[in-house]
Amino acid sequence: MPDNKARKPMEHHNIGDFLKGQSSKILTAIADADKTAYVLKNGKPIVVVMSNERYERLLKAGIDINDY
Repeated sequence: MPDNKARKPMEHHNIGDFLKGQSSKILTAIADADKTAYVLKNGKPIVVVMSNERYERLLKAGIDINDY
């Protein structure tokens, strides 16, 4: 049965922020908080970024996102 818990919306960052030299700051904040985030271009998601710890937990749980 599906989990009916309300989901928090994912954090999002505009690609322009990465072009303004904020890449390290943004990626470190995502990794330190163990979060996932969208990167937007022209207001539309183009990529999802997640912490390595979260990715490792997915792999350990048998979920390889590269299979999807």
